[in-house]
Amino acid sequence: MSTPLQLAILGGDGIGPEVVGAAMNVLEAVAPACDYQYDATHFPFSATHFLETGHVLSDEDVAELRNFDAIFLGAVGGLPNDPRLAGGVIEKGILLKLRFDLDQYINLRPVTLYPGIDTPLKDKAAEHIDFICVRENTEDLYCGVGGFVRKGTAQEVSNQTMVATRFGAERCIRYAFELAKTRQRKLLTLVHKTNVLTFAGDTWYRTFKEVAEEYPDVSTDYHHVDACCMYMVAKPEVYDVIVVPNMFGDIITDLGAAIAGGMGIASSGNLNPDGVAPSMFEPVHGSAPDIAGQNLANPIATIDSLGLLLRETGRIKGHTAAVECGNRVAAAVKAVTPKFAGKSLDRSGFGTDEIGRMVIDAL
Repeated sequence: MSTPLQLAILGGDGIGPEVVGAAMNVLEAVAPACDYQYDATHFPFSATHFLETGHVLSDEDVAELRNFDAIFLGAVGGLPNDPRLAGGVIEKGILLKLRFDLDQYINLRPVTLYPGIDTPLKDKAAEHIDFICVRENTEDLYCGVGGFVRKGTAQEVSNQTMVATRFGAERCIRYAFELAKTRQRKLLTLVHKTNVLTFAGDTWYRTFKEVAEEYPDVSTDYHHVDACCMYMVAKPEVYDVIVVPNMFGDIITDLGAAIAGGMGIASSGNLNPDGVAPSMFEPVHGSAPDIAGQNLANPIATIDSLGLLLRETGRIKGHTAAVECGNRVAAAVKAVTPKFAGKSLDRSGFGTDEIGRMVIDAL
């Protein structure tokens, strides 16, 4: 029997604790079938916790989280306007701090149209929308390199620098090639804006071409990010695996969620593929405080993120029982989504607890 995986649970704000609770019920149900063991430790870090205590996330907190195999996050922020939350204090202080401090340099975003889920794209079906975005997660504009001159005056100047290193680009691109070679189509598309961003774009494009020589079994393509947005809407079937820098990836992955049915179905992982620090998994929807505590939130994206956590953490840690559990959760989610046919994911008519039980029954 494998050593239990250590999971850090951050329920977060709004509906976060509810949807995480539903996912943890699924985990409790599936674990015995896979002979899978885990220990879960809950942490309070959130906007609510910050407003109550003034504490966001310290270096000591991050050091404690390093001891875990994975972090499972519900949703943070999104609370009614409070001047203490201005300037992205939660987004920077929790999400970005964890990504950067734990070197979660891959943001993994599956874009898959599940059975029974409607896409806004005319004449497109599941066979047309099935790809994965590999987004670089710790460089680019998110490094915060820049500043203000004469802030608050009529002559204000601000700048923010797009940071691209060969090291950062190569490890992201190499991960994407490794992923692409496991897929049936074995096609990897680089998305950037090399015709305008001639420095950062050149670093990414040259690195992509050079690494491609080591993967002769993977076909490659390149699209400018604006063309990518058009292709994702007009013919998403051209994509299998996309590799993309941070800022552009932030944009196209949300577009990907929209064509696959919306944020209510979208899962994600912030990965440290080397396993030297925990990866973090979360649904990409917000905290929806307007429906919090009413048993209205759809936990499907959170449950699917749990499946991703089990598969990816199991793969990174060599924990085959976790991978099996993750596969079972994914299959159960796909078995349940036809029940949402013709319904809104946000207002499906099913309660949070009820959907959780539906997935457990499908296991």
